[in-house]
Amino acid sequence: MLQHRRERFHPFNTARIVNQALQQSRLLVGHNQDLCTRFEQLLLESGTGLLFPGDDAKVLTDIPESEFPKQLIVPDGTWHHVKTLMRDIPRLQTLPRFCLAPATPSRYRIRREPHAHGLSTLEAVVSALRSIEPDTLNLEQLLASFDRMIDSQIKQGTTNWRKNQRRRRGIPNVPRALTGGLENIVVGYGEQEPGNLSNSKLEPTMQQPTDEVQLMYWTAIRPASGERFHCAIDSPAFQNEAFMKRLRLSPEDIGDRRSRDDFSERWNEFLRPTDRVVVLHPSTATLLHQIQPEAKPPLILKAINAPKVPETDKASSKCFPIHKKQTSNSRAEERLNIAIERVASLNLAFRKTQ
Repeated sequence: MLQHRRERFHPFNTARIVNQALQQSRLLVGHNQDLCTRFEQLLLESGTGLLFPGDDAKVLTDIPESEFPKQLIVPDGTWHHVKTLMRDIPRLQTLPRFCLAPATPSRYRIRREPHAHGLSTLEAVVSALRSIEPDTLNLEQLLASFDRMIDSQIKQGTTNWRKNQRRRRGIPNVPRALTGGLENIVVGYGEQEPGNLSNSKLEPTMQQPTDEVQLMYWTAIRPASGERFHCAIDSPAFQNEAFMKRLRLSPEDIGDRRSRDDFSERWNEFLRPTDRVVVLHPSTATLLHQIQPEAKPPLILKAINAPKVPETDKASSKCFPIHKKQTSNSRAEERLNIAIERVASLNLAFRKTQ
């Protein structure tokens, strides 16, 4: 089972239950890129298959035993998380797919499934094993334990996770941090080194392999107040004239370069305990995570599905004041401003539904 990192500490982590219950199981948990690396190095048996629906997926109950997978890979997470695993782990896309045809809806009444016959990971594994290994012992007991866990939690009524209900119409999927006055929102953007410094015009002693690409410039703003932060981080890429021309960073932007540790210290001093960092792309969050792996993950704007606000509504709205830096022509400032506008749009989209 490949588990999206956000599922790891979920109180109803059914993949963890499966891993504890079955002898021949293995659970890999981590960021998508980490899982990609680990899965690429994993020795798979001949006849390994992927439990994931698709147009070419074979229904396990409809195929002969000779076509059963010898080893089954099961992605675990919400449907959105699982789709990102499929996107970010190319090896998964090379495996033959298998799927289920459940006759009844999921028993997982705590979490909402995206369609009527969506199953929890535990239910999906049990259903698959009933076809592939019908002699597996205690599958019914495993489901019974699952039912007792659900019943117990519903009776307690103390969970913060939403009930198995559809969202109210008209309420966009906007994180709570972006729905208020935004005083504690910090929007950031980072530039990374070129993908292969060995191909750049650098001295041989300054070259780095591709897997060591790191953050080289970080800029951020607290849009509600206009407080700014920027820092250039020591990197041989600053000597690559063609690359610097593409980034359009001025000598003033990169004149005072700091070590990674110094950057981390300055960045922590800028942030307040109540701040939430927001970035546009997952790749930007990854750059920050490489330097501060223990920090709270940023909100990723590209992962938020909310309706766009018409330009006429933006113009007429008394939205919070947007502070942008208009004097710089760098690519970093352009993309930071795009992120700021997206924050403002999401905030307005949410408030228009209230």
